[in-house]
Amino acid sequence: MSETPVLLDPFQLYTLPLGDWVSNFVDFLVAQFRPVFQLIRVPFAFVLNGIEVGLLAIPPTLFLIFLGLLVWQFCGSAIAIYSLVAMVGIGLLGTWEPAMTTLSLVICAVTFCILIGLPIGILAARNDRFDSILRPLLDAMQTLPSFVYLVPVVMLFGIGEVPGVIVTLIFAVPPLIRLTNLGIRQVSKEVVEAAIAFGSTPNQVLWEAQVPLALPTILAGVNQSILLALSMVVVASMISVEGLGQMVLRGIGRLDVGLAAVGGISIVLVAILLDRVTQALGKPQKVSWKKRGPVGLLLSFPQKHEIDLGKGF
Repeated sequence: MSETPVLLDPFQLYTLPLGDWVSNFVDFLVAQFRPVFQLIRVPFAFVLNGIEVGLLAIPPTLFLIFLGLLVWQFCGSAIAIYSLVAMVGIGLLGTWEPAMTTLSLVICAVTFCILIGLPIGILAARNDRFDSILRPLLDAMQTLPSFVYLVPVVMLFGIGEVPGVIVTLIFAVPPLIRLTNLGIRQVSKEVVEAAIAFGSTPNQVLWEAQVPLALPTILAGVNQSILLALSMVVVASMISVEGLGQMVLRGIGRLDVGLAAVGGISIVLVAILLDRVTQALGKPQKVSWKKRGPVGLLLSFPQKHEIDLGKGF
């Protein structure tokens, strides 16, 4: 077979060595800024270890009671019942400890997503030039395959749970930035003008008018970040991140369908639980928190006691 003429395939003459450029750049960062990246690991390790030790130290029974009461208070009885059923199911599947490890990883990653993504989203909403620069970067972050993030993160931060949190953060933060930006921009201009007319400062307009009105959209961004973080669990297990993802990876590696299924079902139960809770938090409640859940039940006892005493007299 004859070679393709250069006129029909000019790219055979020259191609951009982008792969070499990226490799050289990462090697330069590793060689020159290794202490900086090791320092970045410190807050992630501190928060992750604290959450993981705390979750694993709580006995399952106490955890179930605390979770049920907390979800009942803020999300309603129906979601509280599902939460208990989901966590009991995880316990019966024998994946309680891996689930707690995965949950700590997700909570840590989403916490840093909020700390980083919320200010960036607010800044993008208030500065059009910054928004125009940020938008292509977010597009690239959301379209890159999740596996692509692993190589530079491993080279810069090593392997283990902390790099897993960092790669999960990078993968999960774009929706929160986008929806924070969108929610603030969608606040009615009349509301902003009215707040300014009453003498509010720019910060007061932001925190007392725009952010409260944009809160449902921001919480939707948090919801998306949580789901993306959970979807990254299996991928992050490839860099020695323990938890449910490691179970799925071992099951695939050993062709053990049962082990992979148990890990996958546990991930689904945790994902639905966190999704329902965050969705409920984003909905406006018709009843004050003092009149619902266990707090409302406790506060109603003195009133009923006084009524009963009054009837007795």
